[in-house]
Amino acid sequence: MIRFSRASRFPRWHGKAAVLACTMLAMGGATVGALPSRADSFDHKEAKFASGTGSLLYLASSMAMPILLHDEHATQHSLRTADAIITSSLLTEVLKRVVREKRPDSSARTSFPSGHATAAFAAATMASHYHPKQALLWYAGATLIAASRVQLHRHYVHDVVAGAAIGYLTAKFEIKQPHGLLLAPFIKPDEGRRGQRMGFALTGSF
Repeated sequence: MIRFSRASRFPRWHGKAAVLACTMLAMGGATVGALPSRADSFDHKEAKFASGTGSLLYLASSMAMPILLHDEHATQHSLRTADAIITSSLLTEVLKRVVREKRPDSSARTSFPSGHATAAFAAATMASHYHPKQALLWYAGATLIAASRVQLHRHYVHDVVAGAAIGYLTAKFEIKQPHGLLLAPFIKPDEGRRGQRMGFALTGSF
């Protein structure tokens, strides 16, 4: 009996892209955190954009991409992406209230983990799952958003790394659930995913 699984046809290198992004995030964040920050520097302005407007555009794009690219299950994919972002963000908010770590700028006790990094990596993981060829771009964008939080002294490096891990793992869990997580009443299993799990069996007798 020879078994062929349709799942094997899909690129799996986006998982490596996620590992690379987290490594870059840890190394880059440590470097940025060690450098002095100037309020009027170009880098600081870029970080403010990535942390604010850029982050919102990034998350919106991850949810709109399936519809813009006319995916077969566009609405469901957009809902699943939103589900992963919302669920991971809520988990992060709970942890913030439990840990109560003071931010580097001493503005509040909500440093650990980073909500921006959580949402960005949840979005990147979902977008990379649906569009594997774009994985490196999505994880690079998530890394820039997370690093901007360190640059602005809103988080320590371990805050954004933890947030990235929560976002990534929540999205992976979302993908495995037929009806998603918090938005389960609105999410339907993809026919492609069902067939993907079953695979194909070729039986030959000689």
